[in-house]
Amino acid sequence: MSLNYTEFHPRWYRPRMPVFWWVGRRSYFIFVLRELSSVFVAWSVVFLLLLVSAVGQGGKQYQQFLRLSSNPWMLALNVITLVFLVFHAITWFNLAPQAMVIQLRGKRVPRSWVAGAHFSGWAVLSALVAWLILG
Repeated sequence: MSLNYTEFHPRWYRPRMPVFWWVGRRSYFIFVLRELSSVFVAWSVVFLLLLVSAVGQGGKQYQQFLRLSSNPWMLALNVITLVFLVFHAITWFNLAPQAMVIQLRGKRVPRSWVAGAHFSGWAVLSALVAWLILG
């Protein structure tokens, strides 16, 4: 079956888009990187679940998990994951003022206060976790 284009069935104009069209604009590039960072967020969850599972199964499994975790490729993957997790958190906290409209005494709280509260909370919780881990 062949399609014949007539005046009643014009061919649609569909310009070809290059694969990396999003690289040309900074805002698109940041958006795509943020979406890509979700893959690394998922990996961090899987990694932590594997750790909890290994700890729950006993010392032998935990030692095997530590050996796997000390491989250079695993260390590189986890360093890249950390970078993407920090990027994901920063972009999330920068988006928070657009999603949260907080009013105080009938006036909107400035966006910088909302973002600042998020970043401050992150810093306090990070310091608390560091204090608990490092003693």
